[in-house]
Amino acid sequence: MAVVPEQIQLQHLGWRAGFGANPAEVRSWAKKRRKEVVRKIVLGPADITPETIKVVDETDLPDYRRQRNMGAEERKAVQRMNVNGVKDLNVMWTHAMINSGHPLQEKMALFWHGHFACRTQNVLFNQQLLQVIRQHGLGNFGTLLTEVSKSPGMLAFLNNQQNRKQRPNENFAREVMELFTMGRGNYTEKDIKEAARAFTGWGYDEMGQFRFRKNLHDERSKTILGKTGMFDGDDVIKILLEQKQTARYITAKIWRYFVNETEDDARIDQLAAKFYQSNYDIRGLMQEIFMADWFYDRQHIGSRIKSPVELIVGLRRSIPMQFEQEEAMLVFQRVMGQTLFYPPNVAGWPGGRSWIDSSSLMFRMRVPQIILYSQEFNIRPKEITPEMGEGQNYKMTMQVNEFLKKQYARKVNANVDWKPFLEDFKDTPREKLADEIAASLLMRNKGIDKQLLEKYSDNSSRENYIKTVTIDVMSTPEYQLC
Repeated sequence: MAVVPEQIQLQHLGWRAGFGANPAEVRSWAKKRRKEVVRKIVLGPADITPETIKVVDETDLPDYRRQRNMGAEERKAVQRMNVNGVKDLNVMWTHAMINSGHPLQEKMALFWHGHFACRTQNVLFNQQLLQVIRQHGLGNFGTLLTEVSKSPGMLAFLNNQQNRKQRPNENFAREVMELFTMGRGNYTEKDIKEAARAFTGWGYDEMGQFRFRKNLHDERSKTILGKTGMFDGDDVIKILLEQKQTARYITAKIWRYFVNETEDDARIDQLAAKFYQSNYDIRGLMQEIFMADWFYDRQHIGSRIKSPVELIVGLRRSIPMQFEQEEAMLVFQRVMGQTLFYPPNVAGWPGGRSWIDSSSLMFRMRVPQIILYSQEFNIRPKEITPEMGEGQNYKMTMQVNEFLKKQYARKVNANVDWKPFLEDFKDTPREKLADEIAASLLMRNKGIDKQLLEKYSDNSSRENYIKTVTIDVMSTPEYQLC
């Protein structure tokens, strides 16, 4: 098998461990050993402390203890606050991904956002859960799982607030086993029923703080995955982490997201064994993957379809820009099928080939032109489907859909800063520009027709030539891959 050129290997690392690396970054990495590069990517810059993403403060929130007695106008005000707050949270997190000095932290958070899929219209609950996955996403999986499981957003979404000893609710226990840890087929219905009893009493108060309500907890003996005792929720999580299948399930999912959608059982087994032995050290697992020679095999390079968020963030990291209305990003996300904080269901976004169909591919290829040429947004975004049983949140979902509809046929005005991108190619001879631009933006560029790029480029100046070739390259099917 032909050796993959170092530049392509490093671009591959930049995309899998973040949202792409610009030519200057790739050149700086090329001067260092892989171990040094990977270590810096995994640890992040020592002098940068990631800012907490906060759109509301607990002190600014209405008194939820009075919510049942609120009048119609007060309820509408709370609704507006939540709808606008979730939109603002979306924009702020997207900006964090674009501007991050530690892209892997945000990439891992995006992964966990799909793994621990949660749908709540409460802006505080969304903000809390986002903080958990950003803070612990590269730490210990056991800590991450515990913090997510005790977050009011997840407890509300999976109905554990209603789980009490007289009437056990199995939703939370089922999803913790099926989606968060072991995967379907590795437990019995009896295990779920017993785990549900152990999780009784886990809930939250009116101010959005986790509370163990002892009077609602079933204190009797339970048998879960072959172990018997007077278990509570923390005990269940400990038992699940003791199962090697949990390490295997999480490792396989990380493999599909960061390496290849086609699984390699032997390599996943090796990684899972080390992950388990490390007591679920996520950072260690990612370092193991990025250091491995096989990670840079040609079969893995350019094998993944970028998710809508990866596509938008990658484009904006390549070419800095500001939208006149940053909320436009929600419309791009919705048309392409990934609106942050609105997963389609508890299993999250399926990813892979599901990102692409005939209509979404055509739109995805137009995104660079719509943004960089300030064209009209003339594709009507699909509505966000309310979750089953959303009840009082149904109206809020409809309000978000109304906002999305209003963006139809509006011009997308972006203030684009081309200077950093142009600077990357200042020393490139004119005859090599098209090739160099394509090589910097695409993981697979053998299908690019250089003559076609030349035909549709603006040759009036070097700057215009670089801009038009760049937009044309970004508008190819190959740019959808990473």
